[in-house]
Amino acid sequence: MDCQKMNKDSCEEILKRIKNALEAAVESICSFIPGATAAEFKVGDDPITEADRRANCVLREALSHDGEGWLSEESFDDLTRLNYERVWIVDPLDGTREFVAGIPEWCVSVGFVENGRAMAGGICNPATRELFLGAVGQGITLNGKTVHTSSCRDLSGAVILASRSEVKRGDWECFRQAPFVTRPMGSVAYKLALVAAGLADGTWTLEPKSEWDIAGGVALVEAAGGFARKIDGSPIRFNQKFTRLPGLLACGPYLLEEITSFLDNASAPAQLDRNEQWEGTFQFKKGSYGDEDEKRGRSA
Repeated sequence: MDCQKMNKDSCEEILKRIKNALEAAVESICSFIPGATAAEFKVGDDPITEADRRANCVLREALSHDGEGWLSEESFDDLTRLNYERVWIVDPLDGTREFVAGIPEWCVSVGFVENGRAMAGGICNPATRELFLGAVGQGITLNGKTVHTSSCRDLSGAVILASRSEVKRGDWECFRQAPFVTRPMGSVAYKLALVAAGLADGTWTLEPKSEWDIAGGVALVEAAGGFARKIDGSPIRFNQKFTRLPGLLACGPYLLEEITSFLDNASAPAQLDRNEQWEGTFQFKKGSYGDEDEKRGRSA
């Protein structure tokens, strides 16, 4: 379904709501200083701050209308969203670990989903003053300027954004001799936004993610002409009963086949094999997690 076919609000109205909500959320947390904000821990070392909670409240007030569902990392999921075709899927602060550490790789992420597909999205990184906004069929902008995915056609020399936590654990050691440049970075939502804007050529995760981590970024990548898929190459469907999904890959329009082939042939770590057992197995709610992989938190 193209953005032009949205049957209630115009695409422009949806994008306006996203932009206004992001600006309001960023304004609401401007008093919190990255690197100097206290964190609590939901489970293990998974951090949450008052900034996460405040942004969540502002986003819900600004975005959610009658007849629309809601899914957020910081809201209890009562599954009523499954009754709606149109759902907002948000992460009030993706990259909380980076926010707490003062690393400028965190963002506010908003995704608008219709009939299971991410149709529009917005991601704002207040630390770098970047606002990514776009919708399927309309393209995307970065701070108001039209951008698009990379036209890179070869993995040799390509810039691939890697999960900072995965690299730290050594999960990317199997790619040490790969022909591409690996750039570790926090926040999977921010990584997806950078790929959508052509500021990196691709990204993939070796561990499962939640819908709120990626909805906004997937919408941006696809709106910009790129591809976003599960790590096994299958399409991503949102607003599922179980919100945890296997790792994903995203790239410009000319790299999908090469990346997929590379990952199929790479001596990948155990995470790739473990992804299969995650899908359709867990449902995560606020403060309720069931595996050590989730306990590692949002430092994507």
